[in-house]
Amino acid sequence: MKQLLNRLINQESISTEEARNVLVNISKGDYNQSQIASFLTVYMMRSITLKELKGFRDALLELCIPIDLSEFNTIDLCGTGGDGKNTFNISTLSSFITAGAGVKVAKHGNYGVSSASGSSNVMEAMGIKFSNDEDFLKNCIDKAGICVLHAPLFHPAMKNVAPIRKELGVKTFFNMLGPMVNPSFPKNQLVGVFNLELLRLYSYLYQNTDKNYNIVYALDGYDEISLTGDAKIVSNKNDTMFSPNNLGLDYIEQSDIFGGDTAKEAAKIFKRVISNKGTKEQNNVVCTNAGLAIATANQISHKEGFELAKESLFSGKAKESLEKLIELSK
Repeated sequence: MKQLLNRLINQESISTEEARNVLVNISKGDYNQSQIASFLTVYMMRSITLKELKGFRDALLELCIPIDLSEFNTIDLCGTGGDGKNTFNISTLSSFITAGAGVKVAKHGNYGVSSASGSSNVMEAMGIKFSNDEDFLKNCIDKAGICVLHAPLFHPAMKNVAPIRKELGVKTFFNMLGPMVNPSFPKNQLVGVFNLELLRLYSYLYQNTDKNYNIVYALDGYDEISLTGDAKIVSNKNDTMFSPNNLGLDYIEQSDIFGGDTAKEAAKIFKRVISNKGTKEQNNVVCTNAGLAIATANQISHKEGFELAKESLFSGKAKESLEKLIELSK
């Protein structure tokens, strides 16, 4: 590790194989906490390369506890987090709206590291049980249209890193990896990233897979379509610029999608929006993102997906999906 750190500190990059080996060795407990913290810190000071990101991803997929949900043709809606914007849980809400619209969802998520409330924080607050039991997860998808894959249960390799990430409290390259290492290997994905450089790296890595995907970056810094500005979207079909006008919507203010400062506040907003008591701006944001997920999985236009998302939210189907999942967790 000392040799690697010296190279990285000298602005050298490491190969795909070296990156893979580092994570495998971290999982085996070969390094001490200071070494791991230093390794994470290097990547806050310099950009990650495509080869390094690929090596880290390959290691995590190799070391994960895989789960076979292929019979359901699922989609995952997952942002990298780390945009520092403290929005309410847009991708988690969008996941339930997507499930309510009849698209099966395998939601990969974790506790928030750099935000007040990650998807796992808010779902735990709702009473949703985390499990890596395949039968339980299949039953959830079958009955509620969605299952939750809480990352630490599927990535035991990361138990040596989790406390360090928590203590650091800032985004690390593990934020970049989250959406790429869903242990059920879904064929459809809506991914949000926190900068243009990462959008470019993701699009390179994803174009070598057999997935249907849309990778989103809002140009004012959000890892989802925020409606506060335009967004760049890269898919397996094309690259486009999204503007709220595409869906006949107005631009909104950053304050309209603020998520509060605690997990409790985030859960309160979550309940309001899914119970159809959200503001117009909150509803439009979640339906825009869910609409793109529905469009990705069903191979339809974003506009059609948006209409299906609104129907799911306003008819109460999204809420039914949530309630069913809570009931199955008891």
